[in-house]
Amino acid sequence: MDLHILEHRVRVLSLARRGLWLYTHPLLKLLFLPQRCRCKFFSLTETPEDYTIMLDEEGFKELPPSEFMQVADSTWLVLSVVSNGRAPSGCQATGVTKIARSVIAPLAEHHVSVLMLSTYQTDFILVRERDLPVVVHTLAGEFDIYKEESGECIPVTCDDVSNGFFKPKPAASPTLHPVQSPQTRFCILTVAPDTLPAIATMLIDVLFYSHSPPREAGTGSQDLDSITFFAFSLIEGYISIVMDAETQKRFPSDLLLTSSSGELWRMVRIGGQPLGFDECGIVAQIAEPLAAADISAYYISTFNFDHALVPEEGIAEVIQLLQQRQESGR
Repeated sequence: MDLHILEHRVRVLSLARRGLWLYTHPLLKLLFLPQRCRCKFFSLTETPEDYTIMLDEEGFKELPPSEFMQVADSTWLVLSVVSNGRAPSGCQATGVTKIARSVIAPLAEHHVSVLMLSTYQTDFILVRERDLPVVVHTLAGEFDIYKEESGECIPVTCDDVSNGFFKPKPAASPTLHPVQSPQTRFCILTVAPDTLPAIATMLIDVLFYSHSPPREAGTGSQDLDSITFFAFSLIEGYISIVMDAETQKRFPSDLLLTSSSGELWRMVRIGGQPLGFDECGIVAQIAEPLAAADISAYYISTFNFDHALVPEEGIAEVIQLLQQRQESGR
């Protein structure tokens, strides 16, 4: 397999729900008119606490600074695992578990913090730009690594990124974070770009006008009956949407595309308090046990918490696996 370092240099930020009104215009531009801002990597995820936005530097220029916006200090690079030299297609992937052993676990062992963004088409791994030498040295034995530049794939070797490289100190044992499993059922969908205008008004309604009351990060109950969660990404022309099953009913069924089985998904939410960006191994502590049990999962990191989506019929097994892992780690 190949590992591609994509061209995007990504910023990660939190937008307070009470400040959404200030960003409606630039967000509409990023959602529906990306060609006007040359943004090629854009993701917006609504949670009960805030909106998490991941976007490239061109898109970041569109967002005015304000008291409502909190930006992570680091610039992040985007990694993508490519099989047989093929870029991501419109086919649904099997989720983060397929790269748990080859990417997620080794990076955690070498104290590299990662963010994950699973989409309908593929999985993106975000690493800090300053951690790239460690990433390449860690994964070079498993992958042929390429860096995308001006549409071309340039081979990368350890020597290419050795400047400033140091062998990281062994990471401390990661904190085992509590998990929650709300009862909400989710759909993972895509839509053809040329049909996006047909659902634009509904997307605007869902994102900007269908609000639940904001909740402060870290004040959530351990047992959630339901959860507000909506994710939209437009990355290199591919659209991915995660919405709850009730919200899906508001959209024309012939325009939203899902897998042939049309399966529903349940969420595992990681973290009792905001996780931050420095801790390593958070994704691994979820992805590794699911990979060992051959359970598919989509994984979406946000500014405060992480979220894994697993097939609805497997949620009981997933909760049992994660509880066993927590008990064994005590």
